[in-house]
Amino acid sequence: MPKMVLLAQYLSINGQPLTAFTKKAELSVEVEEKDVTNYASLGWKEVLGGLKSGELGCEFLQDFAASQLDALMWPLLGTVVPFEVRADQGAVSVSNPKYSGNILINGWNPISGSVGDEATVSLGFPTSGAVARGTT
Repeated sequence: MPKMVLLAQYLSINGQPLTAFTKKAELSVEVEEKDVTNYASLGWKEVLGGLKSGELGCEFLQDFAASQLDALMWPLLGTVVPFEVRADQGAVSVSNPKYSGNILINGWNPISGSVGDEATVSLGFPTSGAVARGTT
């Protein structure tokens, strides 16, 4: 059985590689479940897929220096921008597919934590439109 340990994920938002700040990137996609059960279903629930949606969950190490994470993300608040994520920073291939699309930057938590915590930013950004899987 193949196994993989994530050691070098790649993440870019709005064309900016953010791998150096990223502790976690998680893309989840789902399809609405639409109940189409009727009397001909003979007591069994029947469902069809409805609208698709997704979310890009991120955890970053914060950096307030000029042209670093906070300076890159703050101006994006309220905008829809492209993203790309893959399991490894290596070239896109059949064994290292990329997932890409657009996300809405619907929030930004520049300061969060308690005494002694690392300065991190954890957010989930909803996808806007289709999410594509590419191998080239």
